[in-house]
Amino acid sequence: MITNECNMELMARYKDNHFDLAIVDPPYGIGANKEKEHNGWKDYGYKQWDNKIPNKEYFTELFRVSKNQIIWGGNYMTDYLKPSMGWVMWDKGQREFSLADGELAWTSFQKALRIFEMPRGAALSDANNNGGKIHATQKPVKLYEWLLMKYAKKGDTILDTHLGSGSIAIACYNLRYELTACEIDKEYYNASIKRLEQHKAQQRLF
Repeated sequence: MITNECNMELMARYKDNHFDLAIVDPPYGIGANKEKEHNGWKDYGYKQWDNKIPNKEYFTELFRVSKNQIIWGGNYMTDYLKPSMGWVMWDKGQREFSLADGELAWTSFQKALRIFEMPRGAALSDANNNGGKIHATQKPVKLYEWLLMKYAKKGDTILDTHLGSGSIAIACYNLRYELTACEIDKEYYNASIKRLEQHKAQQRLF
């Protein structure tokens, strides 16, 4: 189930530990919302969603309703996260470029740090092969599939409180995981639903 609503309203409807795994990509508070149309990204105009990270109440609810969590941008949110050895890194394979070499995700799993390798060019191809790039911080479908294969078990229920581009929805559909997700921005919500439905239709053709 994917809804267009505030994540606090969504989480309030569920009992403690309802979800087996939350995989979320909340705002990092670094101004990624200021990105404009380039490199095939769709421009939805100036938005303010990345002005700050979620507040303490958000994390309290997230930890209440989910048994385990993977939180992208956790390195910006350490005031609300316990020390963990189980970090994940998306290695973007760029060493002579102005942008970051990768992104970090905090996890609740007490496992060794793991690295997912996908260069920026391959990530853009992943987007183009899965409905295009519709969000400034869109992550590859293959990244979410890798996370599910590494950290989820068959039959696990998955939560995403910041659907964004919907990459996780496509990954859950491909790997047959039940996803509950929400996106508060109406334009991103509509675009992600369209992207998912186009993917489903394409799969039915083959």
